Amino acid sequence: MGRTYFVEESIGQYLSDLSTQPKPYVTGLLIGQCSPQRDYVIRAVRTPPKEEQKEDSISSPRLASVDEEWITTHASQVSRMLPGGILVLGVFIIATPELSKDTQNTLRRLIFSVEKSLSRRRLWKPSEEEISDRAALQFCSATKKVVCRTYDVQDPKSSAKPADWKYQSALSASWSTLYCTVNVNIHIPLLTTSPNHDLEKNTKNGLNRWSKQIEDGVFLINGQVKGDDAELLEGQKKLRGNTQPSPQFSDVKVLTQLSQGSSHRSTATVQVCSGSINLKGAVKCRAYIHNNKPKVKEAIQALKRDIINTLSDRCEILFEDMIINEGPHKKNLEKEYHVLPQRLFVPVAGSSVMLSDYKFGDEATGEIQERFVEMLDQSVQAEDIHIAEEISTVDISPVTDNMDEAQEKKLTKATLLMKLQQNMGM
Repeated sequence: MGRTYFVEESIGQYLSDLSTQPKPYVTGLLIGQCSPQRDYVIRAVRTPPKEEQKEDSISSPRLASVDEEWITTHASQVSRMLPGGILVLGVFIIATPELSKDTQNTLRRLIFSVEKSLSRRRLWKPSEEEISDRAALQFCSATKKVVCRTYDVQDPKSSAKPADWKYQSALSASWSTLYCTVNVNIHIPLLTTSPNHDLEKNTKNGLNRWSKQIEDGVFLINGQVKGDDAELLEGQKKLRGNTQPSPQFSDVKVLTQLSQGSSHRSTATVQVCSGSINLKGAVKCRAYIHNNKPKVKEAIQALKRDIINTLSDRCEILFEDMIINEGPHKKNLEKEYHVLPQRLFVPVAGSSVMLSDYKFGDEATGEIQERFVEMLDQSVQAEDIHIAEEISTVDISPVTDNMDEAQEKKLTKATLLMKLQQNMGM
């Protein structure tokens, strides 16, 4: 039996409007949420035109000309703007009847390409029960007929399976929100053996270790530890009649293990370092979950991934900005102090879900508005942009050369003593 996609009603009109453009085809992304029982599509977003395409409004009449790299780049950019629980669910193509024969093959190619691009950036691994089906939507510009199929992106040989596409009004108007603030203080050593002091690679390695702490953390929902299989909304009163239920908000606290217990042998090693990176600040995280009897484990998993993604994405954005402003190769490791981009949230009309983005301190509101139009095809009012947090920083420090021999011996002795005590269970 195929999967069922419940789709925000306004998406039907959006696709219909796109189909009136004087183009043989239009591509785009489907955004929403997976769940064990059903999937939800809350947004459809067309692929932004390239600069050279803006001048020539009539694109090539053949699907072979679809720019796969441009579409996957768009998917990567959009994924940064999605809060916990919301992901790129699939790809759509609006095409003329003449192109219908090639549409499914193109959709299949794009779905696997997009998934490969997105999975490469993740610091978390999919769970065993993860839904790995992604939607391939074909929309005929002449008849407005919709054909939805799915492909299992974990299986490269996967064939298309039929799926139901059902429109529903106010689909995500009452979804639950989980929010938390995570205080970050991550110290990442830069090994002297690391070639050219590769800051980005070292940072990613450090974030990988930190992400495992988040994965293993204890999450308190409104001050309580709840069982994985318990219902998230258990015990909450339901409104009588057909009244649309109001969104539920849950305050979450994250507890991470500070150190190993005495029963664990230490795996600490002494390494020669040329410097260090310190990530410090408080990050605001959010996750959204459907209202069809969601389980606690679904909600916590969505929030964990938002915590991990938001810090990883900010570091990526910072390094991209550094490459643009300073060049890709820095010869010397110098003491540097950088401010990570701040997170902001923007509401979506008719939904309790808010989309996300990041801004540097010198970015104007107009630039943020332009980015939402380009990436998500959404106009945003300046007053609807909510900056969520204070400044978080990255401190890059080289090891100073003025440490005398006595200090160095003292430091080494203290490190070895601490390691010995841990191994002895003291």
